[in-house]
Amino acid sequence: MKPYLVGLDLAGRRVVVVGAGTVAQRRLPRLIAAGAEVLLVAPKATPAVEAMATAGELHWDVRGYADGDLEDAWYALACTSDPVINAAVAAEAQRRRVFCVRADDATGGSAVTAATGDHEGLLIGVLAGRRPRRSAAVRDALIDALRTGVVDDAPDAEDHVPTPGVALVGAGPGDPDLITVRGRRLLARADVVLADRLAPRELLDELGAHVTVIDAAKVPYGRAMAQEQINAQLIEHAKAGRFVVRLKGGDPYVFGRGFEEVLACTAAGVPVTVVPGITSAISVPAAVGIPVTHRAVAHEFVVVSGHVAPDDPTSLVDWPALGRLRGTLVLLMAVERIGVFADALVTHGRAPDTPVAVVADGTLRSERVVRSTLAEVAAAIAAEGIRPPAIVVIGPVVALGAP
Repeated sequence: MKPYLVGLDLAGRRVVVVGAGTVAQRRLPRLIAAGAEVLLVAPKATPAVEAMATAGELHWDVRGYADGDLEDAWYALACTSDPVINAAVAAEAQRRRVFCVRADDATGGSAVTAATGDHEGLLIGVLAGRRPRRSAAVRDALIDALRTGVVDDAPDAEDHVPTPGVALVGAGPGDPDLITVRGRRLLARADVVLADRLAPRELLDELGAHVTVIDAAKVPYGRAMAQEQINAQLIEHAKAGRFVVRLKGGDPYVFGRGFEEVLACTAAGVPVTVVPGITSAISVPAAVGIPVTHRAVAHEFVVVSGHVAPDDPTSLVDWPALGRLRGTLVLLMAVERIGVFADALVTHGRAPDTPVAVVADGTLRSERVVRSTLAEVAAAIAAEGIRPPAIVVIGPVVALGAP
């Protein structure tokens, strides 16, 4: 195959994806971001893909593929683990003159997926003739050159064998551009990636086809991979000689269980590197024009986990002290219990008219901001249908106007 590179305008057009495993999980975010009307056909899905369907980002037919599913499609992806099904999808696409990517056999479809990356409005795509490691490495070199102005020889990642071990990478608040340079470079070297649900989804689409992606999503009040299983996967793959990236949203040590993973790897004799990330507790408020501190307004800020209620015996939070706080309070994982938290703060001294901002999907295209007060915030976010993930910012800084 000598492919012809082209950009497809998929906005408002039907794209059919057959299969909902980790391969589809990697491809779906860019299709959604392109505005495609995605029809997903699969009897089961990873937790992250299921969350996309639950959020209404795509339509999921919970069943196996049937001939005729590509009717009215403009583009198709066959992403199942069964070559027979993928071949059938590709055959229907051929009959209907629909371009189709076959994930298990690039030569079996009529299209191939390039290694892609974004830089200031430029979309970079690289194809290297069924050499996905080289495609990904050249793409990364091009993006680095655009960012830094330094041009190096195009690397050949197939000549580089990374040292086995684990890198715990904080991927930032959601926008893929907000991962650190070091985090992106280590991700490009990965043989295996264990990805959280809150890690930027588009980053998975940049991985080469050789990379094994494991969905370690923890869906609020839904499906989740047990922490012990995550630890075991990290150790197992690293001891098998692979370089493993544990990709986590925000910063690995801010209300994640990153240090537990470090301790598990260390106890098993697996070398581990920690790459800090931009925490959503500070970056998301900043992205919507709210500084967590400001001269003569707030000289302190506190970040609190909202995963348990104030009266829960396992809570380690001093809510009376927070009620007396004059500065900024940032609550993470607090949407479901925001009414309880607001009542506790008012009970312990915060004024009911204290300004509150709730930012859902911060730094993403779907970002939403609800502004209210402690007394009314629970009703406000219920009326707006705000769901996790969301950041709650409480204090006088919320009333400041962004320049």
